[in-house]
Amino acid sequence: MKKVLNILLVLLITHIAVAQEETVFSIYFEFDKYALDDKQGKNVVAFIKAIDTTRIESIQIFGYCDDRGKDEYNYKLSNNRANTIKDKLIENGVKNKIIVTIEGKGRILLEDDINDVSEARSKNRRVDVMVNFKPLPPPELKEPGMYDHIKKDMVVGDRVFLKDILFERGSSQLTYSSRKELEKIARLLHKYKNLEFEIQGHVCCTPTYQKEAIDKDTRKRELSVNRAKKVYKFLVSKRVNADRMTYKGYGNTQPLGKGSEYDRRVELVITKI
Repeated sequence: MKKVLNILLVLLITHIAVAQEETVFSIYFEFDKYALDDKQGKNVVAFIKAIDTTRIESIQIFGYCDDRGKDEYNYKLSNNRANTIKDKLIENGVKNKIIVTIEGKGRILLEDDINDVSEARSKNRRVDVMVNFKPLPPPELKEPGMYDHIKKDMVVGDRVFLKDILFERGSSQLTYSSRKELEKIARLLHKYKNLEFEIQGHVCCTPTYQKEAIDKDTRKRELSVNRAKKVYKFLVSKRVNADRMTYKGYGNTQPLGKGSEYDRRVELVITKI
């Protein structure tokens, strides 16, 4: 079990290295214990070192127990586990003021169809640390021919990075703020009626051998296409002439190199003026 947990820690740290807005780290305890041994302590320290602590907005800590014992005792034990982790985080430089929740949740009941009761209980004796990150600032666009807005004197090949049209992981759905931003873009496109363009969808974080990602809504490997298509349909709904636009998904083949948030994006590339 400990070997599996160490592997999971390595995978988690690798995943955290790619910027993200939220992550959950779990620390597992022995039966009826809430103190950390040396190995558990080192795992917590490794977790802290793997994340950008300057970007942390808030931390929530939740402690749990397995299904054995009385409720009152389990609430106390789970709360002690949560506070142990809180103290370890603070000891290693995490500011107390960003830890907004420290709560013992008591016991987790076993599901009816559990095959390995011992393993299930060992996973329930844990603390979950939920870390929420502040959004990264928009990247500086210093590349020639790349802009963050539509302007009058654009030329064929210019790229418009829609910096406020960003997506959640695995999603092609437009957020409320993205729709409001696209309304502004639609107004500019009505102003500069000569511009024709390709809407390009992009994704992040897929392995090199798998260029495209799965859209969690359709469960098909078409995420970047769907992101471009969503923008296309929205602009059509705002009466931007469909003959001016095409759309295409580029998967993970054109990363910006500025963090995964900015690879889950859509760009406009001018094709005709």
